[in-house]
Amino acid sequence: RMAKSMNLNAAAGLKGMLKDGFKTFEGVQGAVMRNIEASKAIAAMVRTSLGPNGMNKLVVNHLEKIIVSSDCATILKELEVQHPAAKMLVMACEMQESEFGDNTNFVVAFAGELLKLAEDLLKNGLHTSEIVTGYQRAYEKTLEILPTLVVKTVDNIRDTVQVKSAIKSVIATKQYGYEDLLSDLVVSACLTSLSPTVKQPKLNMDSVRIAKLRGGNLSQSSVVKGMVLLRDSEGLIKKAENVKVGVYGCGLEASATEAKGTVLLKNADELLNYNKSEERKMEELVEGIAASGVKVVICNGAISEMAMHFLDKFGLMVLKVQSKFDLRRICGALGATAVVRLGPCTPEEMGECSLVEVREVGGRKVTVFDQLLDEDTSVATIVVRASTENLMNDVERALDDGINSVRTLCIDGRLLPGAGAVELELSKQLKLFADEDQGLDQYAIRKFAEALDVVPRTLAENSGADPTNIMHSLHQAHKEAGTATMGFDITECKPLDALQHEIFDLYATKANALRLAMDAALTVLRVDQIVMSKPAGGPKPKSGGPMDD
Repeated sequence: RMAKSMNLNAAAGLKGMLKDGFKTFEGVQGAVMRNIEASKAIAAMVRTSLGPNGMNKLVVNHLEKIIVSSDCATILKELEVQHPAAKMLVMACEMQESEFGDNTNFVVAFAGELLKLAEDLLKNGLHTSEIVTGYQRAYEKTLEILPTLVVKTVDNIRDTVQVKSAIKSVIATKQYGYEDLLSDLVVSACLTSLSPTVKQPKLNMDSVRIAKLRGGNLSQSSVVKGMVLLRDSEGLIKKAENVKVGVYGCGLEASATEAKGTVLLKNADELLNYNKSEERKMEELVEGIAASGVKVVICNGAISEMAMHFLDKFGLMVLKVQSKFDLRRICGALGATAVVRLGPCTPEEMGECSLVEVREVGGRKVTVFDQLLDEDTSVATIVVRASTENLMNDVERALDDGINSVRTLCIDGRLLPGAGAVELELSKQLKLFADEDQGLDQYAIRKFAEALDVVPRTLAENSGADPTNIMHSLHQAHKEAGTATMGFDITECKPLDALQHEIFDLYATKANALRLAMDAALTVLRVDQIVMSKPAGGPKPKSGGPMDD
């Protein structure tokens, strides 16, 4: 077999070397242009969802679940993109979503625009390497200019007003009209979960939970300083105030023996007394828990009927939590330690809670752990109320973006002017930089500057304005000195001062989005040959026909 595979037929070329069933595309027309076309298509699709006036996409995934959203990362995740070049853009978008949560649409739209303008340069006769060099130089210049455009810095992360003004624009992009309400919820929840002693705290994303309860409307949403469990308590007691809480990482039941045994009962008395010792042991156990001062018991396993009887008898409130992760969060919210032995907890292992109660919300019973003071808990929960499942999911995505932005502000508090202002100013300065250049790079640098116009132009298109007239007036507004903060007003369809109207972009988010878009575009441009092996597996089954018996 090896000897046979060594017989290379030189005349057959690549086909004689590779296995049957492979596909290959090469050259500018075969590979580069195909990749650019795919990238342009995916960018054009999500671009209409950019900005507060962006349109929603309705996606039905392979499980027939319906997703209605304008969030670029969610749309692309559910699309199952097959084309390898378009997949690069999707991966860049996913990376931006996981690291910063915002500006995902910008990554795809900007990378698509860079590739679209690179296509024009290729048709004009420029080589790919010259375009890549020009783009890289333009990007380096952008990183030099970007810090000079910072207009404000959030220096105190615990200042509610500062943080709210910084994240309001992020939420407005997803839920325009509800940005004030939602940003209040996000700021309140995030400040509750921040460590009160650390000067420069970092936000743990897992500490801010979102509980979705269908029914009511968005204005009924609230923040709970603690946890909300979407289930009822187990026993008769439904409310407890200022209590000590015992958290058990095991079930409350008599443990079964490891070896199988047979019990021989000789008379009726033995049968009657058989369960008495187990009952006595269980009563001692529950009495010990109650005597330690614990009024609420949370456990991670099954609760036997006998244990339930004695827990009710001693007036203990009982909760069963199936998830290990939820148990860990409850420990954080109450300052407790989960114990894995049955018996009374030590004072150090107990948690404390101002209020534990079962409430009925929209026909569903939920258990709320509420703390009066911020320092008593490291977990906060945003309770989202909305009429439909789709709306709740979309609000959850907007809140996630807001929470991510607060986490970014903890690391880097610098803010750039929003509403397309920073892109317009970068475009203006890069065009001047291109004019100073004498070599072939100037064409690619100019195209990079033109590509940045995609944000204000798309904002204008999505707002129903004439993009040509708007772009002309925006470029005119940026010509004079001191106009770096001029952006696009989506309601009046005219230029506005983004700083004055408190429309901001986060510096760290924007810088990372530019980097990812740039990397994705250059990776796609550098590909000059695509070789695809034959897919693994047999032929696909025919669809639509009746099943064989």
